[in-house]
Amino acid sequence: MKQLKNSKNYLLLKNWWENIDLTNYEKSFFNREIISFNQQLIRLKEKKIRIGVYGKSGVGKSSVLNYLLEKDTFKTNIINGTTRKIKSELWNLKDQTISSIELLDFPGFDFCNTKFSDKIYSCINHSDLVLFLVSGDVNRNELNKISSLINDGKKIIIILNKIDLFHKNDLKEIMENIQSKLPKELNIPIILNNGKNLKNYLTKIINQYGEIFLTLNSLQLADKLFLKIKEHRLRRRQKLAQSTIGKFSTLKASAVALNPFILFDVAGSFALDTALISELSKIYGLKLKGESARKIFKNISINNLCLGFTQVGVNTSFNLIKKIILLSAPFTNGISLLTYGPIAIIQAAIAVHSTKILGKLTAKEIFIRSKVSFIEPANMIQNMTLNDPDIFNHINIYFSNRNLNNNFFSILP
Repeated sequence: MKQLKNSKNYLLLKNWWENIDLTNYEKSFFNREIISFNQQLIRLKEKKIRIGVYGKSGVGKSSVLNYLLEKDTFKTNIINGTTRKIKSELWNLKDQTISSIELLDFPGFDFCNTKFSDKIYSCINHSDLVLFLVSGDVNRNELNKISSLINDGKKIIIILNKIDLFHKNDLKEIMENIQSKLPKELNIPIILNNGKNLKNYLTKIINQYGEIFLTLNSLQLADKLFLKIKEHRLRRRQKLAQSTIGKFSTLKASAVALNPFILFDVAGSFALDTALISELSKIYGLKLKGESARKIFKNISINNLCLGFTQVGVNTSFNLIKKIILLSAPFTNGISLLTYGPIAIIQAAIAVHSTKILGKLTAKEIFIRSKVSFIEPANMIQNMTLNDPDIFNHINIYFSNRNLNNNFFSILP
């Protein structure tokens, strides 16, 4: 049954990825991220889990890994900061549903070379499970790192190490203090490293939830790649949309400034606005037809009374004034024509401003309606097999933070 669930989740993500139509430029631009995601897909298919061990310097990360492996693979020292780069080793556990377990030893976050801190954190984000080691109550820096991992959707187990330094009652108080600082809805485990207890616990957790951790991490990596591609496309479309809005602003400004006839002016403006909406819809992948474009224009005008009044009321008033100026010219020996130019310039400026407002509102409306070329990985959750409530809580926190941090409206024209 577990094999069927894992295969189903893998196929969902694989089919999603294969249906994304990337340009050659995008394939080159996102080459590193694409390779990384494909590697994760392979690990999901082959059930190869990655477990990262993270924490500040001196908490005993390497020692814990050596204990799990039952050999001195990772270098330890009495001096903090012995681990200066990421190291990995396969952990062979018998009777596991997971085919292989890769343990990753990370440098202490307070001892990292600042040039490589982003790279290290990126590698941690590619871990399917994070063992966060502490050697006492968590301080502000540790809590910030834990919060960052949670917001990035990481499944965390906190391991309290060096427990021989504390009295039994002190350990209980430390665990309660740590738990009080963590999100209550996540139920993050805090495990004492007291001999076989840790190894037995991890063996049980990996056997029971290993494939779910793999699926969760694969889904989140898919979503992060999706967001990067989406942002990249929107930034490129932003420039094209701005250019298109500018072109239509110029056309409308020229038309309303030179045209003294009210009906022709209103009709011409409406035709240009509808054409602008159609062009923007093509840029953002919605490709609206004439009737749909007119409906959007109508809705925007109704919902934005200032824009509607500017488009019709103000232009009509100015055209009426221009017409009066032209009709009165013979009676004023042409003196009244002196005011025609400034009025036409003001009308043109208003036309430019209103067209830019319409363009921005239209881009936002179309963006909301369109899917920006492909389906979001978030939509696949309902089809995935993730029965554990804690997993859903992790997903909910990740997507709520993702929605807060990725406001794509800021990169619309």
